[in-house]
Amino acid sequence: MQYQKGVSLKKSIFNHPLSPIGRRGLYAIAAVVIVVGVGTIGTELLTGWSWIDSFYFFTMVATAEGPPNSPPTFWSKIFTAVMAYVSIGTLITAVGVLFGPFLGYAWHKGIRFAEMEIEKGDVKKEPE
Repeated sequence: MQYQKGVSLKKSIFNHPLSPIGRRGLYAIAAVVIVVGVGTIGTELLTGWSWIDSFYFFTMVATAEGPPNSPPTFWSKIFTAVMAYVSIGTLITAVGVLFGPFLGYAWHKGIRFAEMEIEKGDVKKEPE
C-alpha cells in the first residue's frame, strides 16, 4: 500500500516528523496519568476515603461508568463533577492524539477511493 509519491503507509504514519507515535503515546499516557492522579488525590483529601477507594471511585468517574456511591460532602461533589468533564475530555483527546494520524490517513484514503468510484460511474454513464 502506497501513500504519497512512493512513501509506504508505515513510513507516512510512524516516521512522520510532526507526529512520531512514541511521543504521541507518551503525551497521551502522561495526560491520563496526571488527570487520574489529581482526581484520586482530590477525592482522597475531600472525602477522607482510603487511597484505593479514591482511585477506584475516580476511575469509575473518568471512564463514565458512574461511581458506585455518592461523594459525602458538597465540595467533593463539586470536585467530582468538574473532574468528570476534565477526565472524559482528556481520555477522548488522548485517543485522538494517539490515533489521529492513522484515522486521518484512513479518512483521506476512503475519500480518494469514493471519488475514484464516482468517476468510474460517471465514465460508464456518458456513452448513453
